[in-house]
Amino acid sequence: MEQKKFKTEVSELLQLIIHSLYSHKEIFLRELVSNSSDALDKLKYLTLTDEKLKALAFEPRIDLSFTEEGEQKTLTISDNGLGMSHDDLSDNLGTIASSGTKKFLASLTDEQKRDSNLIGQFGVGFYSAFMVAGKVEVVSRKAGEEQAWKWTSTGKGSYTLEEAERDGHGTTITLHLNEEGSEYANRWQIEQLIKKYSDHIAYPIFLSYDQTTYDDKKKDKEGNAEKKVEHKVEQINSSSALWRRPKNELTDEQYKEFYKQSSYDTEDPLFYVHTRAEGATEYTTLFYIPGKAPFDMYYADYRPGVKLYVKRVYITDDDKELLPSYLRFVRGVIDSEDLPLNVSREILQQNRVMSTIRNASVKKLLGEFQKISEQNPEMYAKFIEQFNRPLKEGLYSDYANRDALLELVRFKSSTQDGYVSLASYKERMTGDQKAIYYITGGKENTLKASPLLEAYRKKGFEVLIMSDDIDDIIAGSIGTYKELPLKAINKSGAVDDLKEEKDKEKAKEAKGLIKKVKKALGEKVKDVVVSSRLVESPAVVVVDENDPSVQMQQILKSMGQNDLEEVKPILEINVEDPMVKKIEASEDEAYIADLCSVLLDQALLAEGVMPKDPVDFAKRLHSLLSK
Repeated sequence: MEQKKFKTEVSELLQLIIHSLYSHKEIFLRELVSNSSDALDKLKYLTLTDEKLKALAFEPRIDLSFTEEGEQKTLTISDNGLGMSHDDLSDNLGTIASSGTKKFLASLTDEQKRDSNLIGQFGVGFYSAFMVAGKVEVVSRKAGEEQAWKWTSTGKGSYTLEEAERDGHGTTITLHLNEEGSEYANRWQIEQLIKKYSDHIAYPIFLSYDQTTYDDKKKDKEGNAEKKVEHKVEQINSSSALWRRPKNELTDEQYKEFYKQSSYDTEDPLFYVHTRAEGATEYTTLFYIPGKAPFDMYYADYRPGVKLYVKRVYITDDDKELLPSYLRFVRGVIDSEDLPLNVSREILQQNRVMSTIRNASVKKLLGEFQKISEQNPEMYAKFIEQFNRPLKEGLYSDYANRDALLELVRFKSSTQDGYVSLASYKERMTGDQKAIYYITGGKENTLKASPLLEAYRKKGFEVLIMSDDIDDIIAGSIGTYKELPLKAINKSGAVDDLKEEKDKEKAKEAKGLIKKVKKALGEKVKDVVVSSRLVESPAVVVVDENDPSVQMQQILKSMGQNDLEEVKPILEINVEDPMVKKIEASEDEAYIADLCSVLLDQALLAEGVMPKDPVDFAKRLHSLLSK
């Protein structure tokens, strides 16, 4: 017998799961049955694609049994799936696949810890068994191998591995139930939980139990009705591929239950889309939009949510090519009639049938989003709250569907509450407005308070508030919307639309002032100009029309592009401001230098950007305040 310690992460994860993650302990059964279903999926696939296993004939099934007599109650879950070898047991049950799992779980709030949908999303659902069991035994034999192995643990830091006996391939998990788990050694509890969580598992689930009946016609020696115990084995799930059934046969409740069972979510989906396509390419898709964004939506190694089947045979749930990455939050099933069963990831990327299914699925989903935005604005607002940002990614990654996406994405506004569409912005435009104006970079509150908005408010022009970190990239890629140019008000070009004749006069009169400020700031700025858009603020920074914004520069640097040439801002000054008038009136070069530097740094701070030299800023500010 080998005695092994869990990796540190597993020990800590077990404590998190056992003591704080679940309020619904019952979902342990869902996890273990789902694992059995996955093992059957894998073996069914291998019997079609692996030469060594093609001769293997088996009827896939999952069996449950329990003992309720005596002090030690047990619950057993067995399958005839792929099974595990010695190394598989050690790797799969002794380590965690994703290094980010423990970190994420540790950061959860108390409310989130009570959300029982989380565990399955991490691929560590097996450990939920320790919530109801003091000891767990796993006997497994891998298909194609003769030797079986037994894995045993109490979940307290270590496990043992030893040789064992098992008839045929597959895995048998025996839970030695603790006091809190003893209620699950019960026929009615088990049946109820299977109906609730695993009814649509594609394989039959059988429950073995002893049924006791009493015959009043026959009496024992004491005159009591004769007791008869009959051993029964019954199938307790429907085991049908729900997505293959006609829509008119399915209820809303059945759709929702299938989603919860297949996506490890306890909440209802926001909505779903069920499609059956016939013709040159035959396939069925059932897509769900979750009520909440998946926890790993912004991880580089996010787990895709769509499973691929070929003629009801499970192929993969780990392929990011099934849908574009900006739709990575979609959950569900694609079942094709035309793909080869031995399809590989490389083939998927190049396969014409898969390409057709993918393109049609994207169009169907985007069309459904558009329909909901028009017919159910309240539901669409919930959708946007969760998935607006990934949709925006599609604007620069999916040019073919760019027009559809432009109608779907939403932005905050300087004049409206909540989110607005580009179409609704266009409807509200005033007669003399020549472009769609927007401002990017920084948080929403910072942008709404930006001095740059002053003149646009005065003219009654709405400005889109683009506060997402990718808005700088996507706004540039949009260019125009229905022949209207999009103009960033934090770039120098947008100001031309606001200029009047009197602004030209102001600029002529302020030539001396501009010369003073330029001399004081030197190489810190690209240019100094008289502002046509400031009303209350003394100054504001913008960038040249063809230069990246300050925030865009920060994004590029965070991506490792450190060799970028420094882009200097343009300082726009308000010649009516008292501080600017002091610069104009003074001949003290040191005083002017302090005022101009503070003016520039204040303008940067107002846009949510740190001054280049905060210590110098503090010194100059102190000097001015002292005077």
